[in-house]
Amino acid sequence: MESLEIARLCAQYAADKKAADLVLLDLRGISPVTDFFVIGTATSNPHLRAVRDEIVERLREEHDLKPLGGDGNYESQWLIVNYPNVLVHVLSPEKREFYRLEELWGDAPRLPLTEEAEAPAAAATAGKAAAARRATLKRSPGRTTKKSAARRDDAGKPAAKKPAAKKAPAKKAAVKKPAAKKAPRKAAE
Repeated sequence: MESLEIARLCAQYAADKKAADLVLLDLRGISPVTDFFVIGTATSNPHLRAVRDEIVERLREEHDLKPLGGDGNYESQWLIVNYPNVLVHVLSPEKREFYRLEELWGDAPRLPLTEEAEAPAAAATAGKAAAARRATLKRSPGRTTKKSAARRDDAGKPAAKKPAAKKAPAKKAAVKKPAAKKAPRKAAE
């Protein structure tokens, strides 16, 4: 079974258990660890467990495929299931927002979750790639952008940098002096 097919099955099984915001990232040529990430959101700890268990059980029953391993516990709110060349990440909304795996692997193209959606998505991806190339060509080294113009003075020379504010010297901690010993009083005679 191909890695892409395994990844799509994982996404399908996660969707069957109502995992939200499912994403399939193609990491081939980007990561030496895996070829695909399947990322989904579960709303609670029992939901995390249900999504993970659905993926593991259905791949085992329907395709005789066992995971190579898994990681995470329910308290961490991030579960990982490892199949050959596919890593499945099931996260809580808070953890997904905090770690932002899609942004971390921003160079990886997103793939459609089903084969049927692949043909229209390929055309859209090709259009996005062409737009990105055009945008790169527009940003030539001699071209002035708003930011670079703001860093220049009226004569077109680079503006002088403002000196950094000086820090106040650190205050010394007050040293407590030991109290002087008093001589004992003599009793009145």
